[in-house]
Amino acid sequence: MPDHKPLVLSYAGCGTCKKALRWFADQGIAVDVRPIVDAPPSADELGEWIPKSKRPVRKWLNTSGQSYRAIGKQKVDAAKDEEIVRWLTQDGKLVKRPVVVTSKHVLVGFDEDAYRETFG
Repeated sequence: MPDHKPLVLSYAGCGTCKKALRWFADQGIAVDVRPIVDAPPSADELGEWIPKSKRPVRKWLNTSGQSYRAIGKQKVDAAKDEEIVRWLTQDGKLVKRPVVVTSKHVLVGFDEDAYRETFG
């Protein structure tokens, strides 16, 4: 599976997503882009991706977005992980972006050092 293109879940209006896609283009790395708002991650995908990301489910939340503010910090703090996963599957704008998926790695957000380490 290493010759498959990375999957990038991205939102067109997201500056961080644009930065990540520009980084891939600058490195000459072709990616498959999936619009996260139209096609948020499924529960099965998150079940596989969250452990691969080595991040707790709460670190998958886009805490600076309107969707997060609509739910409210208090409700999020009181929620069980299963409920947060359900919210993430229902609203792509609630997911911290971009999400980059390869056969071995899942990166959440844009961290140039992590990208360089993962993609060389």
